Amino acid sequence: MHSTTRFTVRDALDRPLFATARVLAGKDSLDRTIRWVHILEVTRFEHLISGGEMILTTGIAFRSGTDSPLAYLRKLIDLGVSCLCIELGEYFTELPREMVELAESRGFPLVVFEETVRFVDITQDLHSLLIHRHYDRLKQLESLSRTFHRLTLSPQGLENILKLLHTHTGHTVLFVPAQGRPRSVPMLPPEERDSLFVRIQDDLAGAEKDSPPYRREHAGRPVLLQPVQAMGQTWAFLGLVCHATPEEYESLILDWSSLAIAQDLLRKRYLEERKLHTEHLWVDDWLHDRMAESDLEYYLGSDYDTLASTPFRVCLLELPEGNRTTSAHRELDAFRYEISLIVRSTFEKQGFRPFITLHNARLAVIAFNRRSEASERDRLRQVFENIRRLCRQAQWNFHPLMGAGRLCRNLLRAPECHREAHQVLTVNRREPVSPFYEDLGIYQLLLHPGGNQNLTSFVREHLGPLINHDREKGSDLLTTLKVYLDHNGSKKEVAEKLYIVRQSLYYRLQKIGSLLGEDYLSPDKKLTLQVALRACRMVYPELVKETGEKT
Repeated sequence: MHSTTRFTVRDALDRPLFATARVLAGKDSLDRTIRWVHILEVTRFEHLISGGEMILTTGIAFRSGTDSPLAYLRKLIDLGVSCLCIELGEYFTELPREMVELAESRGFPLVVFEETVRFVDITQDLHSLLIHRHYDRLKQLESLSRTFHRLTLSPQGLENILKLLHTHTGHTVLFVPAQGRPRSVPMLPPEERDSLFVRIQDDLAGAEKDSPPYRREHAGRPVLLQPVQAMGQTWAFLGLVCHATPEEYESLILDWSSLAIAQDLLRKRYLEERKLHTEHLWVDDWLHDRMAESDLEYYLGSDYDTLASTPFRVCLLELPEGNRTTSAHRELDAFRYEISLIVRSTFEKQGFRPFITLHNARLAVIAFNRRSEASERDRLRQVFENIRRLCRQAQWNFHPLMGAGRLCRNLLRAPECHREAHQVLTVNRREPVSPFYEDLGIYQLLLHPGGNQNLTSFVREHLGPLINHDREKGSDLLTTLKVYLDHNGSKKEVAEKLYIVRQSLYYRLQKIGSLLGEDYLSPDKKLTLQVALRACRMVYPELVKETGEKT
């Protein structure tokens, strides 16, 4: 049996103090909920009404007020009052026919007392009843919460929570996961179930702009939806298809049950992540070119044929150094699994199939694209943004560095894509460019494997005099030259970027010319210097400051 949570007009009429009351209109609407009882003897009351009140009045306000009894009733109905009770006697001998007709047409209970009653006795009686009911609800919620948490430890925790929620409320319960099959308790007819779930999933795309729980409607019935959230992500939505307008009690039950479901999902995902981490130790061998195609076919199993024709990228996420020296090994272990869980669920939400390996402070993801290739970059960029946001909001509060190799279609080229992702991190660690290897431009040539020695020689050959001068004198000629070339020689913009006056800029440019030769701005030498300055960021990152950093 589901719990009775509402106190209605019908319940009030069953109280002894209403023995002489008579319902003149709205007999079919006696199941309206009463939240409070209010004595109202004024005609200007808009600021006094919250909705859901039972209003008691003698009609004395109509003698001095400007509003007619009909206008008074209309305002009460529009403000969401539950019912109006009028004492017949000195101020009202009978109700105008227009009031009864209006109440009947709007389905609004209109009640009269044909004998004198003490309103104070009614308010005391009903308020005591309402307060006790509220207290009983809180006790029920506390007991229900303990039951929910016990159910999370059972093998079918989610199913049992949904069934208990249905039993307790009497409403149809919905569970709409971000990934996976939606379900309802009890099971809805297929045609109604499918249309309802599709509408909810479409409607909830922008729902998070509102404050939960979200209120929707389906087939004339109100639907209450609560996000199931954990670790900064929404994993599902829990809903109630209500028989009448939902009250705060339904919202509280939904909130508490969603917390229990979140704990159940988080525990299962954590255990699954531990299992996947053990299974995916071979991913590290894959990325470091220690596996043959037959090995990949063995580990990928039945997914091999599908994944062999699916484009993928190798993505790297660099964690802060501090997380590698956590004092307690258990905390470090928990951190690794939690960050893996966040990364995996974020990739999956954007349509990728991730394979993850974590070594020290670097997490590698082989992300197979399961959706349109046209939107792949935008979705991957969204993955990076979501991971950064979640890492800032989580207890670790850090900003991870991320990069991705080129889109690839050959499983055996994963090691090459892994090296490309590593090069992206190398560039972005010194100068933020792009998280995608294909956007690195000249840096692809500068970071060619095995070319570091040649790169150093190239930089020394073309920028050696400036490097020596900056080191000996503590000047900023390298930074000045980079900003000057980046802004096409605009002295005004360069002086503003470097936070110096123009006279200082003129002196620096003159010094650069004397060290590099007065023809350093010729087209060929200008291009060479621009490349050399980018390479200098790779070889001597401490000598070339970020643009806009005070020199």
